[in-house]
Amino acid sequence: MTTLAIGFLLIGVLIALVLLGMQIAYALFGVAFAGIWIIRGNLDLSFRMLELTAYSGIADYLFATIPLFVLMGLLVSVSNVGRDTFEVAEELLRRMICGLGVATVAANTVFAAVTGVSIASAAVFTRVAVPEMTRHGYRPSFSAGTVAGSSVLGMLIPPSLLLIIYGVLAEVSIGGMFIAGVVPGLMLAGGFVAMLIAVTILFPSFVLTDPDAARTRRLDKDLERMPVSRMIAKLIPIVILVILVLGGLYLGFFTPTEAGGVGAFAALIVAVSRRTLDRHRLWQVMKQTGVISVSILLLLIAASFYSRMLSIAGLPNAIAGLVADSGFGPMGFMFFYAVIILLMGMILDSTSILLIMVPIAAPIAQNLGLDLSHFGIITVIAVEIGLLTPPFGISVFTVHNTLNDPSVTVEQIFAATLPFIAIMLVVLVLVALFPVTATIFL
Repeated sequence: MTTLAIGFLLIGVLIALVLLGMQIAYALFGVAFAGIWIIRGNLDLSFRMLELTAYSGIADYLFATIPLFVLMGLLVSVSNVGRDTFEVAEELLRRMICGLGVATVAANTVFAAVTGVSIASAAVFTRVAVPEMTRHGYRPSFSAGTVAGSSVLGMLIPPSLLLIIYGVLAEVSIGGMFIAGVVPGLMLAGGFVAMLIAVTILFPSFVLTDPDAARTRRLDKDLERMPVSRMIAKLIPIVILVILVLGGLYLGFFTPTEAGGVGAFAALIVAVSRRTLDRHRLWQVMKQTGVISVSILLLLIAASFYSRMLSIAGLPNAIAGLVADSGFGPMGFMFFYAVIILLMGMILDSTSILLIMVPIAAPIAQNLGLDLSHFGIITVIAVEIGLLTPPFGISVFTVHNTLNDPSVTVEQIFAATLPFIAIMLVVLVLVALFPVTATIFL
């Protein structure tokens, strides 16, 4: 059996192990270790490569970005910034058609700019937005679907953990990935807003339990208004965080790691000043930061080891040759790759997909002349769609479990996210056809 055949066989074994329930890190380590041993016929070489990868895989200063942004996101969640952002958006958009749905998207967009974790957004806004939307006459399933659908913005609008992981795996600038995600992220948010308004106009009974009563309530001028001073007070923390982190990063004052440190410190000050962070919560935040960060860093070491095995097997070069000989071209390869990602999103989580596919696909994309930052945005959008597609749909299950409402089934939430998936597919095609959307500021 050739080394190339062994490489393809090992990829199949890896996917099978993950589907059977093995932790992705252990599956990557095991397959990579066995692959190097089999291909080179040298057990000592496998151990030496493992030792080398374990040290060099995360030795760079850049990897401090991960725990810092995780810490910042958790502190922001504890300080109730998400709730305040939604309340202000609700006040400003209450007279708009599907105002609360639009407010959820707007709040999620702003919240994503300081957390970068879709699951955190889904959990926060399920508690905040769904009860409020239901109280105002929106169908509970639609409310839950709106939260699940808009939560994926956290994976594209910087800072995003997926963009960081992709940057590490593809060996491209993380700051560059953050900048590349801005315009596609805003396109996605704008598409969601337009879709919500259109669906409410065309299919009001899909959105509202009583469309006429909802319209009367929306146009009621006697509703109590939130004072401007209170809105400003609620927005100050989130505005400061966005300016510090993204402003400092884009203007060149901070590196991504420094931006994470500044953001985490600012989030700590916000949480302390609001008196939402006692000793017990601080310990929980620090413990969660450690658990999440170590898990991600372990995955990155495993992915680096797996990538070295693929290189030894000659897989990326072989696939690049097959793509070139097939006449696919860069766009054909990108389309084929996006379809594979979408299919994998139905059965695997987003991090696992990146860890399995990026080490194979990034070298091929580079050989075909594709910009790796643009390619990364395509990858992340395609992976995001997997957060909403059955049977895995982790964002949908997060919303369902957090909501804990027997009257709202998982199937109903999946149905409510279909319009969001349609918009994401449109944005995916637009970004693929027009690379300038991702590279305009690079």
